[in-house]
Amino acid sequence: MTRILVADDDAHIRKLMTLYLRNEGFDTVEAADGTQALSVMEKSPVDIVILDIMMPHMDGWELCVEIRRLYPDIPLLMVTAIGEAGQKVRGFQLGTDDYVTKPFDPAELVMRVKALLRRYRIASSQVVQLGGIVLDRRAFKVIREDEELILPLKEFELLFKLACHPGQLLTREQLIVQIWGMDYEGDDRTVDVHIKRIRERFAGDAEHFRIETVRSLGYRLEVKK
Repeated sequence: MTRILVADDDAHIRKLMTLYLRNEGFDTVEAADGTQALSVMEKSPVDIVILDIMMPHMDGWELCVEIRRLYPDIPLLMVTAIGEAGQKVRGFQLGTDDYVTKPFDPAELVMRVKALLRRYRIASSQVVQLGGIVLDRRAFKVIREDEELILPLKEFELLFKLACHPGQLLTREQLIVQIWGMDYEGDDRTVDVHIKRIRERFAGDAEHFRIETVRSLGYRLEVKK
């Protein structure tokens, strides 16, 4: 059963989220602050974390950073009363995957949780399909109809990462950390250079997928139906 950690200092909000999530068949655990949330995760694994920003002891920003450091493959959904665009940008830069502003529709929250879980299950696969193009991570090959393409390693990993999260914004910072590593000391514009090369290689494949630029943030891959 999918296990969800709900981290929020408001007991009523935790109860509301837990009620709706359990009605959908999810197992839930609760934490009243970031420190408690990390303690829960140390004791037993969770599949997704829903976290508030304004919490005592360790707030959502700090918690987000720690989760991304310790558990890089767990999806994160921020739920907060702060609705300013700058706060949302900061959340994405720190590694959150989606964002819901209070007051929220519980049905929408459940829908977003399910969507995130679907994305991350795709990410755990070694083979991803983009329309008529197949990315095979086992062999680091791109198969386009009867043609096999071998991409430079970083280009393949970058395309594969975006393809594993269709429709989702991935920031330059996230891509640098996940592909080049935490110790990378170069310019994050290297992501832009690699994206440009990928676009050039697949210039004639717009019917399969396209990579969108999200200004000042990063990139999102859209698969054509």
